[in-house]
Amino acid sequence: MKFVIDTHALIWFLEGNSRLGSNAKAVLSHPDSQLVIAGDGGLINSRLSDKTMNTVDYLRISLIDRCNFRCQYCMPEGTELDYILRRELMTDEELLTLLREVFIPVGFRKFRLTGGEPLLRRGVVDLVRKIALLPQTQDLAMTTNGFLLAPIAQELYDAGLRRINISLDSLEPETFEKIIGNRGKSRWQQTWEGIQAAHKVGFDPLKLNVVVIPGINEQEVLDLAALTIERQWHVRFIEFMPIGNAELFGERAWVPSEELRQRIRERWGLRESIVRGNGPADVFRIPGAKGTLGFISQMSECFCDRCNRMRLSADGWLRPCLLNESNQINLKTALRSGVSTAQLREQVHQLLLIKPEINFKLRDSGTTDTYARTMSQIGG
Repeated sequence: MKFVIDTHALIWFLEGNSRLGSNAKAVLSHPDSQLVIAGDGGLINSRLSDKTMNTVDYLRISLIDRCNFRCQYCMPEGTELDYILRRELMTDEELLTLLREVFIPVGFRKFRLTGGEPLLRRGVVDLVRKIALLPQTQDLAMTTNGFLLAPIAQELYDAGLRRINISLDSLEPETFEKIIGNRGKSRWQQTWEGIQAAHKVGFDPLKLNVVVIPGINEQEVLDLAALTIERQWHVRFIEFMPIGNAELFGERAWVPSEELRQRIRERWGLRESIVRGNGPADVFRIPGAKGTLGFISQMSECFCDRCNRMRLSADGWLRPCLLNESNQINLKTALRSGVSTAQLREQVHQLLLIKPEINFKLRDSGTTDTYARTMSQIGG
């Protein structure tokens, strides 16, 4: 539950409450500002109406930058990757400290564990349990390639994980192996078994992520969409993003979501779903289907106004916008250097205040940027 409060009525209170600080008072004094308060009394964030956005309460947490796949769009073959040394990874206790004392107090309530491949992190089930037990955790999810999932799907569910996204870029083993860069034993079957295990355990919703690559797997869009007809699954088609790999697919680097929707529409029909996600996906349903189709169109259809998230890399960099490398904060290094969590909390709060400006910057300028890190290093 959230309450949107007329901030002018709160100024008198803020003047007498030094704990909130002069910066909060200044923001609230803006004629177009709003303060959103969670039902448990926590400050979510303020936002200015000239660049309106969703409430930012969702943190994507990369547990590790390593992966047992080497997908073309994430860790291209031939690219030298500087893996994070183990000692530079955030420890479980550092991460939990940041969650308890920095992120939760400024309003983050939803957490997704990503990578690299998060299941490669030692003790991942125990870490899931500890995050799930935080009283303010409203939603805990994971994104995985599914290869290591089947044996521990039940353990993850019992630990408190309730939602899971699994990457499945192809239903054809040969194409799948080409995308993931595998030169040895086929990994498609074990990945499919991971998906089946997640379904059997009861993860709901079970989402399958498909990065659509021109000339590689775009011809499978109808087959992948058909998975939702008899199953209560959510298949999400994601436009390829040129992050650390802009030259990978030449001039036609991505397939617009509307082109994919039109193919599905011509085959079965398509209607917008009344079920909406928390993030940037536009959700549709094939008439009569049990599941839904999502389209994440970061290249062809701007969704900056729907952004509700920040990203925390495995080595502790907080990134406010996936497509913009400015204004990042190195929380892990600061924490290890003795900076207090109160100071870090204030830095994150200030970053929340300027996030709309950061998000809209590249879109408004009509330019792109050069990215120093790949998706695996940022955290997908």
